[in-house]
Amino acid sequence: DLFGPIARKLAANGLVTPKARIIVEKPIGKDGASAAAINDELGAVFSERRIFRIDHYLGKETVQNLMALRFANALFEPVWNSAHIDHVQITVAETIGVEKRADYYESAGALRDMVQNHMLQLLCLVAMEPPSAFAADALRDEKLKVLKALLPITDANASALTVRGQYRAGAVNGEAVPGYLEEIGKKSSSTETFVAIKAGVANWRFAGVPFYLRTGKRLPQRVSDIEVAFRPVPHAIFDGGSNTIPANRLVIRLQPDEGIKLWLMIKEPGPGGMRLQHVPLDMSFAETFTGHVPEAYERLVMDVIRGNQSLFMRRDEVEAAWRWIDPIREAWTRSGEPPRPYIAGTWGPAAAIALVERDGRTWNEDLAA
Repeated sequence: DLFGPIARKLAANGLVTPKARIIVEKPIGKDGASAAAINDELGAVFSERRIFRIDHYLGKETVQNLMALRFANALFEPVWNSAHIDHVQITVAETIGVEKRADYYESAGALRDMVQNHMLQLLCLVAMEPPSAFAADALRDEKLKVLKALLPITDANASALTVRGQYRAGAVNGEAVPGYLEEIGKKSSSTETFVAIKAGVANWRFAGVPFYLRTGKRLPQRVSDIEVAFRPVPHAIFDGGSNTIPANRLVIRLQPDEGIKLWLMIKEPGPGGMRLQHVPLDMSFAETFTGHVPEAYERLVMDVIRGNQSLFMRRDEVEAAWRWIDPIREAWTRSGEPPRPYIAGTWGPAAAIALVERDGRTWNEDLAA
């Protein structure tokens, strides 16, 4: 690991001045113990307010707009709880394989590479309580509370709450692609390229609301989004009853086309009675804002220059995330079960679909099958 040696060399060569700041990017460790060791080494050279642990997902405009939606609009926060929200889905899908990162990916896998950082940060922004101010420590204090409230996944429930997979040869966007083993040049591997998890948050606001997370490589689309699925109306006055009326959904698209959709029930125009249709109020960032929208890294590097840590992870956040992730990894190792195969160009193993269908739900229907 180079974090510590680089920090020490910077100090030895007189480059650590009172105004110096250091940016570090994941993976910060491979487990809780190694993450703590890295943080100790960095902390021996730089104070915490000079360490910027970057997660580029937090620099995306739609991620920041999730906070604006929740805390700058009276519409959402009163219904942002288990009484009104049925479940939450977070999808981070990639069409690419491991490409030139085979050595790194073989030692990391999707759980460490994506879930421990990007996906848990997104979950925190959905589930956290309103901070006292839009300030670095106020935001990070609330995210830390969510990480500490995550229901543990251990040997006893890992098989029921998690699915891991590994892609085989298939086709993505009409082009034939090799399987993971062919890409890394091995006959076997226990490294997962796909993960689906049913997570829970043990707090007053979201107790009983499942958070379904899925991420993987060689999936049909490159897309990242958050779906907040609301509960159906308690009593339907229109024909067919409440079970036939789709519930409202809020979909925050992080990439590739950043935007926000709120799905509502609207009467179809014309005669013929009260025929309802499920339609989106669609706000596309590209259409709404015509000026230059900075890329995530542009925004975050500017925040480093300004000394603003609001969108950067604090040490205790990183280590709390690992405390939740480590038992999942350990449970998988002890089970001895290999990752489930899935064909490149599909949405992962069939078990990932079953993970949500067992609860009477489906993955985001906006994504093509």
